[in-house]
Amino acid sequence: MLEGMYSAAAGMVAQQTRLDALSNDIANVNTVGYQRQRVAFRDLVYNASGLGGKAGTEEGAGAAVTTIGRGNAPAPLKTTGEPLDLAISGDAYFQVRQADGTTALTKNGQLTTDANGRLLADGLPLQPPVTIPAAVDKSKISISPEGAVTDGARTLGQISLYTVRSPERLRSIGDNLKAATADSGAATRAGANGKLQQGVLEASDVDMGDAMADMMISQRAYSFAGKAVTMQDEMAQMANQLKR
Repeated sequence: MLEGMYSAAAGMVAQQTRLDALSNDIANVNTVGYQRQRVAFRDLVYNASGLGGKAGTEEGAGAAVTTIGRGNAPAPLKTTGEPLDLAISGDAYFQVRQADGTTALTKNGQLTTDANGRLLADGLPLQPPVTIPAAVDKSKISISPEGAVTDGARTLGQISLYTVRSPERLRSIGDNLKAATADSGAATRAGANGKLQQGVLEASDVDMGDAMADMMISQRAYSFAGKAVTMQDEMAQMANQLKR
């Protein structure tokens, strides 16, 4: 009898994980370059049961989350007209250097500059770095689809884009940043796979309608699993009373 309670409880944990992911997606619906979380499930181990005297019968132990990845579908583009706002066409990312010296990837193309004129994405310097001299009027900066940063006829630097073999396997490390993993493959130059659009930003790829519908489905599934736990508890109480 306890197996049924364990199975229902496992389902509650799985649905709670999905609800957490959906809640995070909804909270970031207006975050530039945000990519929704993807949650998958798998069956837990099945054991031979012999239920009803039938040989070969198996008894399951519920479900569990097996994969939490990121969506990589193209997101809506928003025209801003700002010279340092960039959207990426293609499956590529900006690479930034973190405070500990490691690199991370981001889709957030709302670039800014620090006190030294370095271009920043998500508040971190682009890698390789690009510096805008203080005397340069930022409104006159031009950035080509290939990432060349120019001020009229003068070249100021080159913005490089990076890609990985399996983007859905990138690990989220917070603050809209992602890190390459063994499953995603190492970050390499995107080349022709990534182009830039100046004066445009890539919005979040979260669809509020889909997210809310999925949340209601998960809440209902969580509720059903909770009722199953309650029923298993009541059945156990009945069985204990019969023994008395």
